[in-house]
Amino acid sequence: MDARREETVDVDQLLLVLVSGLASGAVYGLMGLGLVIIYRATDVVNFALASLATVGLYAALSLHDSGLPLLLAAVVAIIVTAVVGLGARETVLRPLAQGDLLAALVMTMGVSLIAESVISTIWDDQPRLFPSLVEGSVSIGGGAAIPTQSLLTIAVAAVAMGLVAYLFGRTTIGSAMRAVAESADTAQILGLGSQRIARIAWALGLGLAALAAFLYAPRSGLMPAVLSAPLFRAFAGIFLGGLTSMYGAVVGGLTVGVLDNLAATYVSAGYRDTFVFSFTILVLLIRPQGLFGERTFQRV
Repeated sequence: MDARREETVDVDQLLLVLVSGLASGAVYGLMGLGLVIIYRATDVVNFALASLATVGLYAALSLHDSGLPLLLAAVVAIIVTAVVGLGARETVLRPLAQGDLLAALVMTMGVSLIAESVISTIWDDQPRLFPSLVEGSVSIGGGAAIPTQSLLTIAVAAVAMGLVAYLFGRTTIGSAMRAVAESADTAQILGLGSQRIARIAWALGLGLAALAAFLYAPRSGLMPAVLSAPLFRAFAGIFLGGLTSMYGAVVGGLTVGVLDNLAATYVSAGYRDTFVFSFTILVLLIRPQGLFGERTFQRV
């Protein structure tokens, strides 16, 4: 009887670990999806994505503290992130020569540092609590319970990813964005404005990052660099799945989230990132383009 109860507890713990990992992976997948959408449209690896989303979080929290409902605050976070990010793109990145990818990469790092400095100046850098969209938990028996916020995170991320899939698969704008991703010159010949599409891609990518941040902050609290670790795990996910594959970004993010939680629970919390990145490197050694990426040949 005791052995059966112990086995039930182990299964319940595993289920909790998997659900928590999927919730974390959903956040990484949303951020990775945003990174890939921006990269495919503009060839820019946007290291400022997390810091810009954090600006949106602080603005939303300030308005929520002033009485704005939390759901409306989420909309504010998405809008602020998109507007600030587009402003940074137009003023800092667009003037760069086309194809100057290294300069664009460095510029996004600079924008990230500036955004964190602005946050510290306006709101200070002390950790803050961030309210959950939902409270409570769902019991699964054996005394174990899954936080409702984790289930909501998975559900909201799944809906957002489904809407992105519909956008790219069934709409004119999505077709235009795919055309620009394939060839900006060809898209220009077909009458598709590459700059307009790039702005839409940036707004969409930043909006997904803001949504991911809003789902992540209730668990982590809020501070200027709160999204640094999720950003790097999102990068691990997109390299695992394939830098140019939106499907790969989602699958890679979910895989990283689950592996991260499994390693923290059953190996050691101190080696969770070592385990995840070692696995990612091993996959890249076998398949350099990632699980779903297209193979290209470049001199390195």
